[in-house]
Amino acid sequence: MQRHLQGYLYLTLAMITVGSTVIASRVIASGMPPLTATALRFATAFPFFVLLMWMTRTRLPGLPPRDWIILVVQAGAGSVGYTTLLISGLRLTTAADAGVIIGTLPVVAGALSVAVLGERPHSSMVLAIALAAAGVLFIALSPDAGSGSLLGNALVFGAVICESLFILLNKNLSSPIPALTQSALMTGIGFIVAMVAALVVEGVPSALPASAMSAVIYYALVPTVAGFILWYAGAERVSGVEASLFTAVAPVSALLLAFGILGEPLSKYQIGGVGCVLAAVLGLGALQRRATMAR
Repeated sequence: MQRHLQGYLYLTLAMITVGSTVIASRVIASGMPPLTATALRFATAFPFFVLLMWMTRTRLPGLPPRDWIILVVQAGAGSVGYTTLLISGLRLTTAADAGVIIGTLPVVAGALSVAVLGERPHSSMVLAIALAAAGVLFIALSPDAGSGSLLGNALVFGAVICESLFILLNKNLSSPIPALTQSALMTGIGFIVAMVAALVVEGVPSALPASAMSAVIYYALVPTVAGFILWYAGAERVSGVEASLFTAVAPVSALLLAFGILGEPLSKYQIGGVGCVLAAVLGLGALQRRATMAR
């Protein structure tokens, strides 16, 4: 029982760090170009993942060319695309709105599995998609959602799509890659992709504000590296279905952190939106757990 409680604590802390990426991205957006920030994030995180691989004696597996192509696309979409779109969106929308939208990730990934891979949708998945969509509509149709925030929300949802594509592509690898190895590869490849794109699109920045640079370092070390360690320390202590339920913590933490740190007001539309998203994620996870126990 104590091992389970430790797992729950680690998973909760991991998802709080995920929620905090919205706050960090908001700070970054106010002072640094998104592709430059993305490249710096990966440049900071990559050495730590290499160190973790060395400490755990994790070796790089031999991979066929097809898998390397998938990994490059994953890094471009799920790593670079996600971070860049999130930061770009937070130039135009609130951190609270972005937190609610990011919380739809598990449901969006499931919906794309149905649409792209032809997986048969269960009634619980259809209900979860409807609830998650209602949560996003709460944000999009709120009275204070002007044209700017609508575009910002669309960019944040684009980040969710990118991360969902990462999950889908993972299913097409010829053999599973250890999580630590894949994280190291994603940060390394992501750095190269983001750096080249940043130099072409944004050029070399003349100055990097201290606040934005501090937020990039935080994003790299806490949510990216420490969040990874916390998540897998928790996941090895509980079942996969139990772990998936804790993804619901991320949008709640983002909403509360936006209120507590950034001083953003919380509207009934944001609270209603996060309520729908929580119901979608927790409901889907609970039904999956019931299906697993019934086997």
